Amino acid sequence: MTPLQRYIAEEIAADHADGILTRREALRRLGLLGLGGTTAAALLAACANSDNGSSERAPSPSSPTPPPGAASALPATPVTFTGAGGTSLQAAWAPAPQPRGGVLVVHENKGLTDHIRSVAGRFAGAGYSALAIDLLSARGGTAAFTDPAAATAELGRIPPEQLVADLRAGLDELQRRVEGKKLGATGFCFGGGLTWLLLASGPSPLAAATPFYGPFPDNGDLSASKAAVLGVYAASDARVNASRPAAEAALARSGNPNQIFTAPDAEHAFFNDTGQRYDATAATEAWRRVLDWYGTYLG
Repeated sequence: MTPLQRYIAEEIAADHADGILTRREALRRLGLLGLGGTTAAALLAACANSDNGSSERAPSPSSPTPPPGAASALPATPVTFTGAGGTSLQAAWAPAPQPRGGVLVVHENKGLTDHIRSVAGRFAGAGYSALAIDLLSARGGTAAFTDPAAATAELGRIPPEQLVADLRAGLDELQRRVEGKKLGATGFCFGGGLTWLLLASGPSPLAAATPFYGPFPDNGDLSASKAAVLGVYAASDARVNASRPAAEAALARSGNPNQIFTAPDAEHAFFNDTGQRYDATAATEAWRRVLDWYGTYLG
């Protein structure tokens, strides 16, 4: 099992432990990842018996106010562009009228969803043209999967090298669309981990990045990156927070501007207003900090 597959499997187990997934559904999803019944059951039991720092039940995503940035969000439209080796990549494109910079949005393990499209639109409304790439493009795109769990499992099977190559192609396309502007990258959960992986993959056009509660890659080295990084974490997310010290050490060694924000009392995926762990207070503060960060390092 690759590190990305392990991360997805642990997330499924955590969702079961928090009551978001039934045992039957969790076992089905783990089976799609290739885990046998005995191994899957052991993982669920281990997660249920561990103190993962989460509350028994996540807050409801319903809120009387729109999520941060939604009130000024601009439309995101489907686009395609050419990736490495001539492959066709799908994305959602949200242009700002007078862009201050460009932001590559990296989706969660569910693929390019309406929520991620909305985040691209929110960035555009804040003055940053945004491109949300579909990392399932080579498999027909997220829309080709009628079962969201199958889309998640397929993402886990894509080699990390291909994912990084697609992200780099996304940066190239974004640079073409906002020529002369600085670029940032924001990813969530699985996408947060990929944002860290992109930063650790060698020199890139990134001037800034804001990964949200993503696992830091094993032996990740940020020395070739020039990006100013704001790492966003949730206080009640022990699973991802376990790799935070490695991220902090790598950031310190890089010598680049960096900051860590940990949302108090918040859980993993607190920014996703369509999920059961959404925390409006934490999401609003994180969004403010992200825009401040990009205002400083993108323009």
